[in-house]
Amino acid sequence: MTDNLTTGEHDLFLVVDIQNDFCPGGSLAVPRGDEVVPLINALAPKFDHVVLTQDWHPRGHLSFASSHPGKQPFQTIEVAYGTQVLWPDHCVQETVGAAFRGDLHVPHAELVLRKGYHREIDSYSAFYENDRKTATGLTGYLRERGFTRIFLAGLAFDFCVRYSGEDARRQDFEVVVIEDACRSIDVDGSAASTRDSFRSLGIRCVSAGIIKNNKLVRRKTGL
Repeated sequence: MTDNLTTGEHDLFLVVDIQNDFCPGGSLAVPRGDEVVPLINALAPKFDHVVLTQDWHPRGHLSFASSHPGKQPFQTIEVAYGTQVLWPDHCVQETVGAAFRGDLHVPHAELVLRKGYHREIDSYSAFYENDRKTATGLTGYLRERGFTRIFLAGLAFDFCVRYSGEDARRQDFEVVVIEDACRSIDVDGSAASTRDSFRSLGIRCVSAGIIKNNKLVRRKTGL
């Protein structure tokens, strides 16, 4: 039997990229990506503190296959910071595709962190751009506010959730990934590779059902 995880004032729920382009019908749809929205809506009230990330690319972004004549989506190129997967144009600033899903309901989110807006650097992680040098500022925000444990959910498990989780752990936060509130692209075994990486870093993968909020538990029991 799995023990419940009770959330408190030092925990933060980091909700990754619940945007139209990453859901069915979008230009870079994660299979069944829309299925995470009801789960995230149900999870969010169990956390006193929530941050949303939003992919936010300028037109002509380096990571778009359309920016490289003769290249197709999911091919790779070499750039200054290493190998770059080329993607369909997605989450372009001020487009419908970049907007949060209309059925996402997290009214108490305290911060929307936009990433991927540097034209020459892609960004998967909520903490660093893909050059691994350009910080988003999230680490400082979390430390300044005294958070010690980060719960992650969203899209996609094997890219932006993975990179965010790995970076959070390397910044010495405890990390918990709510795996059934994520969906994977699963390119060349990337989902299995993500689980291996999480195990090696001590990142725990759990189901949404074990997450409890201490205040809600006390309210129900009358304590």
